[in-house]
Amino acid sequence: MKSDLDAILQARGLDALLVVGPAAHNPQMTYLTGSALLLHADLLKKRGAEPVLYYHTMERGEAARTGLAAQSYDRFPMQELLKQTHGDVIEAYALRYQEILTDAGLRRGRLAITGHVEVGLAFPVFQALSRRLPGLELVGEGEYSSLLQAMATKDAGEVQRIRRMGQVTVQVVGLVADFLTGHRLQDEVLIEPDGRPLTIGAVKRHISLWLAERGAEAPDDVIFASGLDSALPHSTGKEADVLRLGQPIVFDIAPCEAGGGYFHDFTRTWCLGYATDEALAVYEDVRAVFTQLRQELRAGALCKDYQKRACELFAARGHPTICSDPLTQRGYVHGLAHGVGLNVHERPDFSLRQANDDHLWPGCVTTLEPGLYYPERHIGVRLEDTLWVRPDGEIETLVEYPLDFVLSMR
Repeated sequence: MKSDLDAILQARGLDALLVVGPAAHNPQMTYLTGSALLLHADLLKKRGAEPVLYYHTMERGEAARTGLAAQSYDRFPMQELLKQTHGDVIEAYALRYQEILTDAGLRRGRLAITGHVEVGLAFPVFQALSRRLPGLELVGEGEYSSLLQAMATKDAGEVQRIRRMGQVTVQVVGLVADFLTGHRLQDEVLIEPDGRPLTIGAVKRHISLWLAERGAEAPDDVIFASGLDSALPHSTGKEADVLRLGQPIVFDIAPCEAGGGYFHDFTRTWCLGYATDEALAVYEDVRAVFTQLRQELRAGALCKDYQKRACELFAARGHPTICSDPLTQRGYVHGLAHGVGLNVHERPDFSLRQANDDHLWPGCVTTLEPGLYYPERHIGVRLEDTLWVRPDGEIETLVEYPLDFVLSMR
């Protein structure tokens, strides 16, 4: 949580944190500024002090909305900086950072840098800054950053926003189920009222509209993949493919609050009308492992132990797994879970990497998403819910939705 950030910086030997870039779709900035519309900003968080936001004057109203101490870039006029650097834009930006940091008393120590920016600009700017402030070490923390560690546990307000996205998600999923099952058929192909076959692209356009009507969006696209694509875990589906009875459809939807807020992640696998015995057998194995692991989850447990457990359970049912063959493209081929928040994928981490020490901390929000994939048989099945480890240690599914595999056509 945010209240842990100073202790995290202390433990990592960091004197300050610099977050760069816009607020929209920039989780690190959004985490500290809220939902203000900032097209470009910098936020400096010194250990033990309140954050300071630096902003363009045109966005002064949005900066005020954050409730943070804020300073306009007008204190460091770009035209003056360009004069001092003889028109060198890279050096001018570096000089502005130098003045901001010097003004904050940060000429020495360790400064972590994070955020979403154009790397082609940021890289030379921070190289130049290092030359200007040789006593200040600029630190790139990678995927296990201080902010991501703080973000791994959520307060009640954050959980409520994720739950609301979950409610939006299941509303839209229910609309999709009704939409699909209400179509007429011709030779087991779903047919639109104008006589054309129903395509995946048409379904996705409806999904985008239904999300937008509810104040949500899916910036990473929606996985709505049938047939062979259902067996390719991150295939989003081919827009021109038509929908047929009996083919597995992996429907993985991860909407967030419009503009880049909190996410919810959810997957169901459906067959319309009927399922083949072969597909049903795969589905039943996934559902059994999903149910078993859901019962076994415990607050405080080491996350990667559940990845090992998923491999054990699938192997016992005769399926290849990444534990026995890390390169397998058949059977159980991906991670079991991941944290969810302002990023659709964040901590806690369930990977088997030796350095992974993440636990199911009280306060974390995580998925549970086992799956099986057999491309040669055009069968893929995945089930996913988003869970909250409550402060009392109980693990709660944030929103409920049926696990039905076969949807009967109306």
